[in-house]
Amino acid sequence: MKIVGVGCGPGMLTEDAIDAISHAGILYGSPRAIELARAHISDGSVINIIDDYKSLHALPGDAVVLSTGDPMLAGLGYLNGEVIPGISSLQVTLARLHLPMSRVSIVVAHGRDHPAAARDALAEVARGKAVFLIADPSFDVGVFAAHFLGVTPGISLTLCERLGYPDERVVTGTAETPPEPLHDLFVLLVDPGIRRKP
Repeated sequence: MKIVGVGCGPGMLTEDAIDAISHAGILYGSPRAIELARAHISDGSVINIIDDYKSLHALPGDAVVLSTGDPMLAGLGYLNGEVIPGISSLQVTLARLHLPMSRVSIVVAHGRDHPAAARDALAEVARGKAVFLIADPSFDVGVFAAHFLGVTPGISLTLCERLGYPDERVVTGTAETPPEPLHDLFVLLVDPGIRRKP
């Protein structure tokens, strides 16, 4: 089995990923992952929408499983098989903000207890790290930002949504006036010292 990262948005497939997709006889993925890879899927490929993530371990050995972003960043990299990286939302966010990866800690709030994710983010900021937070559609940015009020003066929160898409949006706010998402597909970068370059 191959687990292939299709990138976080259009045009973010690596050459290795394109090769694996174009030679796949059987593909599995979410509707968004399939759409990101569609231009490279051969006409003879059998395409399957994943509707039961718990059964992915039982897929045939020649299956190619598409994972949005990078499989090792809250993706499907836990599956047994060859992992082919994709360009992740982390990479694109840090490129947009000109922030070195070595300054950042990752906090996953997607599908997990949001208050616990906020506590983790506070702890990382207290260590002097910026925090890249992977959100889910039910994540409330305002509630999250309130955790930083009075604790970390001058902190900024940068919301990055639909990275790589034509309507990509990157907007920075503060704990007092946090940016609000317009779409379900977003991540946050929390940092006391970040300033986005023009």
